[in-house]
Amino acid sequence: MSEWESDKNPGWGTPAQSSSGASSEQGRESKLVEKLVHGLQSEQRKSRRWGIFFKLLTFVYLFALLFVLNLPIGDQLKSETTEHTAVIDVDGPIAADKNASADNIIDSLREAFDNDAAKAIILRINSPGGSPVQAGYVYDEIKRLRDLHPDKKVYAVVADIGASGAYYIAAAADEIYADKASLVGSIGVIAGGFGFTGIMDKLGVERRLYTSGKHKAFLDPFSPEKSEEVTFWKQVLDTTHRQFIEQVKKGRGDRLADDPRLFSGLIWTGEQALDLGLIDGLGSARSVAREVVGEKELVDYTHKASRVQQLVDRFGASAGSAALDQLLESRLELR
Repeated sequence: MSEWESDKNPGWGTPAQSSSGASSEQGRESKLVEKLVHGLQSEQRKSRRWGIFFKLLTFVYLFALLFVLNLPIGDQLKSETTEHTAVIDVDGPIAADKNASADNIIDSLREAFDNDAAKAIILRINSPGGSPVQAGYVYDEIKRLRDLHPDKKVYAVVADIGASGAYYIAAAADEIYADKASLVGSIGVIAGGFGFTGIMDKLGVERRLYTSGKHKAFLDPFSPEKSEEVTFWKQVLDTTHRQFIEQVKKGRGDRLADDPRLFSGLIWTGEQALDLGLIDGLGSARSVAREVVGEKELVDYTHKASRVQQLVDRFGASAGSAALDQLLESRLELR
C-alpha cells in the first residue's frame, strides 16, 4: 500500500471500536429503561394491593358497624326475660307502606302476647289516623289475641294525637289513657282529591280516557264530576263511617256518653274526651305501667326497620311520590 493510501485511512480499526461502544451504551440504556418499567409496575401492583386492602377494610368496618347497631342492647335482652310491661308504638300515618302498618303492629302484638314475662301491653299512640282497612286489621287482631290470653290486658295511651283510624285501634284496648292536652277522637271518614277540568279548559288541554265500565273513571281528577257518582261515593263513606262507629261502640260499650257529637268527626282534648267517655283516665305510658299495670319496667316491642332500610328511606324519593299521590288520588281515610 502506498504512503498516501496509508495516510488516507490512518484509523482503519476505529469504526469497529466506535460501533462496539455505541452498542454497549444502548445496552445500558435498555437495562435502565427495563429497571424503570419494572419499578413502575411494582409500584402499581403495590398501590393496587393497598387499594384493595383499604376497600376491604372499609367494607368490613361498615358491615361490623351495621351488625352492632342492629344487635339488641344487653339490658333489653335481660328485660325480656324478667317481668315487664310491653310497649308498642303506633306512630305516624296508619298505612300498608308505613311504619304503623297492620303487619308491623300485629307482629309486635303477637310477640308481646307470646312472652309470658310481658304482664300487659301498652299501645303508645301518636297518629292522625289513616287506612280504615289497616286499622280494622289491628282492631280484630287485638280482640283475637285478648280472647287467647284473657289474663293479659291491652292499654292504649295517646300522646300528642290519637285520631280517627288511630282511635279505631285504641277502641279495641281494655282501657284508653291520654294527656289532658292530647287530641282524641275525630270519629269520621274523609276522602279528598283535586279537579283540574277548569285549568285544562283554559290551557286547551283535551282529556282522552278510555274505560270499560260506565263508572270506571269516577274518581279521575281530570274528568268532570257526575252527580250520581258523587252520591255513590258518599254512600261508600257513610258505610265506612257506620262500620267505624259500630266498632267504637263495641269496644267502649256503655262508657261512651250519650252525645250526638261523638261521631261527628270532631276532635277533643284529653280532658274533654274523659268527660265524653272516649278515654278512661289521664296518664302517660310510664304512669300507666307503674300505677295501672303495676310493672314499671318498659320493654319496647315496636317493629323497627333495619338501619339499611332507614338509610334507603331517608335518601329515597318517597316524599316526592307521596306528594304526587296526594295530588292525583282520592283516598278514603280515617283521619
